[in-house]
Amino acid sequence: MSFTVAIVGRPNVGKSTLFNRLVGCDEAIVEPTAGVTRDRKYGIAQWGNKSFIVIDTGGLREDAEDRFEQDINTQVALAMEEASLVLLVVDGKEGLTDEDKDIARRLRKLKKPVLLVCNKVDTSDKEAWIHEFHGLGIGKDIYPVSASNGYGTGELMDALAVYVPEDTSEEESALPRIAVVGRPNVGKSSLLNALTGSDRSIVSEMSGTTRDSIDTEFHAFNQQLILVDTAGIRKRRQIDNDIEFFSTLRSIKAIRQSDVCLLLIDATEGITRQDLAIFWEIAEANKGVVVLVNKWDLVEKDHKSAGIVEEEIRNKLAPYSDVPIYFTSTVLKQRLLKALEHAVKIAANRNRKIPTSRLNEVMLPIIKKFPPPVIKSKEVNIKFVTQLPTRSPAIAFFCNHPQYVKEPYQRFLENTLRENFDFCGIPVRLYFRQK
Repeated sequence: MSFTVAIVGRPNVGKSTLFNRLVGCDEAIVEPTAGVTRDRKYGIAQWGNKSFIVIDTGGLREDAEDRFEQDINTQVALAMEEASLVLLVVDGKEGLTDEDKDIARRLRKLKKPVLLVCNKVDTSDKEAWIHEFHGLGIGKDIYPVSASNGYGTGELMDALAVYVPEDTSEEESALPRIAVVGRPNVGKSSLLNALTGSDRSIVSEMSGTTRDSIDTEFHAFNQQLILVDTAGIRKRRQIDNDIEFFSTLRSIKAIRQSDVCLLLIDATEGITRQDLAIFWEIAEANKGVVVLVNKWDLVEKDHKSAGIVEEEIRNKLAPYSDVPIYFTSTVLKQRLLKALEHAVKIAANRNRKIPTSRLNEVMLPIIKKFPPPVIKSKEVNIKFVTQLPTRSPAIAFFCNHPQYVKEPYQRFLENTLRENFDFCGIPVRLYFRQK
């Protein structure tokens, strides 16, 4: 399962600010008023070659009296249950409080690692503030940080990364894992049932029927594979209860644990912003993808309709130009097996290694004929190309001035790779290193 970190603590100790710092964005609302964070928010943090999911939570009150505070406590409890590791955040300026002691007492009962983070310590001379927090009994180390300016967060991330297994975003699997993903009610469970010939997943016109990810072992194309049915991924502002939030989180985990995703789009609505958000979630996780325009049987169409819809989708998926697109119907079972067969092929290609000699034989003559543009009087010479030993395609180009290889030329190199090698439906990462 993908490694997950939950940030917990009493209200207004800087949890959301720390969340924003760890995931590298300003996604969580930050206010000096207790109780601003009501629902959990999640993001992806990257540190070195490791990535993990971070959950922001509301302020935990052990003596919650009103319904609002009780709901927040329920959400925090679910976040701690879901997490692989918990960060307990305390306020260095205010010092140790009874609320901190109550939360620490609760966390000591968890059978999972907990790191104690003392926030609002923005200089080394203020680190003396942290010593009173040893009385909480949370580990032997306390990590002084200032989430607002970044002080100490590098050391915290180093300590956190020790617990994160290598390549948690690309976990090993004996069988190809193909996740069926998309917005609620686009036909994911119906697709799984149509492929397996059984009612493995509950199907209903009411969105949100599937709450958790469901694995089904399936034999097709002379091999075994795992099909994963997932809950619909909603826009975060539409997630209005605890079950839906964690269903969405588990769907994100299913994407990160898969080899290839079948992304379903509702043909009656066309490709939406949320469809694109899910696509970029897949691309960010470096997973293969096949797009299924489902419910095609419900669309009034002529001989040009498919071409028009496909062109619209490709324009919105740019710069990914070679994503397979199939027009499917789970009711009529149209093109389902073709789409699945393509996904299985992508899963195999995703792990394929191209010999270094072959890469250089193909790429270097093209690079010599169409070299990178000269920037600041610097001529870039790419002399060597090799594939890195990762589970998803990553190509390294060794050159004299890697910083001057700009994005347009990187796109040219990626398109050249795709024209000469079968990377259809697979994100390819390019790295430029000093020769």
